[in-house]
Amino acid sequence: MKTLNDFDFKDKKALIRVDFNVPLNDKFEVTDATRIVSAKPTIIKILEDGGSCILMSHLGRPKGFQDEFSLKHIADKVSEILGVEVEFVDDCIGEKAEAAAASLEPGKVLLLENLRFYSEETAGDVAFAEKLSKLGDIYVNDAFGTAHRAHASTTIVAQFFEGKKCFGNLLAQEIESINKVMETGEKPVLAILGGAKVSSKITIIENILDKVDHLIIGGGMAFTFVKAQGGKIGNSICEDDKMPLALEILEQAKAKNVQVHIPVDTIAADDFSNDANKQTVDITAIPDGWEGVDAGPKSIAAFDKVVKESKTILWNGPLGVFEMESFANGTIELGNSIAEATKNGAFSLVGGGDSVAAVKQFGFENKVSYVSTGGGAMLESLEGKTLPGIAAILE
Repeated sequence: MKTLNDFDFKDKKALIRVDFNVPLNDKFEVTDATRIVSAKPTIIKILEDGGSCILMSHLGRPKGFQDEFSLKHIADKVSEILGVEVEFVDDCIGEKAEAAAASLEPGKVLLLENLRFYSEETAGDVAFAEKLSKLGDIYVNDAFGTAHRAHASTTIVAQFFEGKKCFGNLLAQEIESINKVMETGEKPVLAILGGAKVSSKITIIENILDKVDHLIIGGGMAFTFVKAQGGKIGNSICEDDKMPLALEILEQAKAKNVQVHIPVDTIAADDFSNDANKQTVDITAIPDGWEGVDAGPKSIAAFDKVVKESKTILWNGPLGVFEMESFANGTIELGNSIAEATKNGAFSLVGGGDSVAAVKQFGFENKVSYVSTGGGAMLESLEGKTLPGIAAILE
C-alpha cells in the first residue's frame, strides 16, 4: 500500500483527489469544514516536501456549469484552513487548467473547478481522466467519501500514473481503521448497528459475523428482531418481510458464537414528536398506539457493560430518534460508554451518516479513536466490498 512516505514530492506537482463536497449556506459560506480540515495533513506534507498541490473535487450534483456549485465559493475557506493562499482556476481540464497547473510553483496550491460540471466525471470517462492526468506528476487519492465510486477522478485517472500513485493520509487512515475492526482488532470485538432498517444493514451483518464477538442491535431495526421472536411492538417501525431473515441472523450468530444483544426495554411515545407523552416499557410488550423511540435504562446499562468489556468497537447507527431531544438519551449514553472504553485503551471506529452526525452533535468527536469521513464508502467496506478508488491505487 503506497502512501505519501513512499514519494519525494520535491519540485513535483501532486494531483490530489480531495472530498470538498461541503455544505454551504445561502450566502455560500461553508457550514461544516470537517472534510477540508481532514485533507490538510496530506496537503501540508507535500508542500513541506517542496512540492505543489493541485486539488480536484466535486461539489453537490450540478447539471452542467452552475455557478451555485462552483468551487470558487470555498477557495477562501480552504486558504484559511491551510494557512496557504489557494489559487483557483474556473475549469478542471483544457488549456486554462493546464496553463494554471504548469505555472504553479513549489509550495503553492491550486484548486480546480467542480469536476461534476462535466458529465464525463461520473461516467468514468477515460478521455476526461486522461485530460485530468496532464495536470500533475503524482496522483494522490485522499477522498474516502467517493472511493466507492468508479468516477474519472477517483479511479480511472490512476491508470495514467503507473508507479506514481498513492494514498493520502486521510484515505490511508480510513483503510487502517476499517482493517483494525475487520482483521487485526484486539478481541473482544464489538459491532453496534443501529438505525431504522434491517434491510440496509443485512450485508454488513452477514459479513461481520465472522469478525466480531458481540453484536448490539439497536434503533428501529431492533423491533424487527423483537417481533420476529414473538414480542408485541405496538406501532413501532418494523420490516415484517425481514422477520424470517432476522431469525436467520440470530441462528447464524449462535452458530458462530457471536453474542447478540437486543434492547430489553424502550422509551415508548404515543406520537412521533418531541412533545409526545412517553413511558418506559418492556420492549416485548409495547402497548398499541405507542411506538419505541429510544433505548430504555435497562438496555443502556446492559450495553454499557458490553462496550466496556470490548477492546475493538465499531459504531454504525444511533439507538433512538436522537434528532429529537426527548429521545436522544440512549444514543448519548452509548457515546459516553464508548468514550470511556476508548479512554481505557479500546479502539473505537464511528462510521455511517447518522452516527457521525450524533457524535458531532453531542461532542464525542475527540473522545473516540476515529470518525470515518465517508458514509457509503464506509458501509461498502464493512460489507466486504473492494472499493474501486482503493483498488485503482493498489493495482
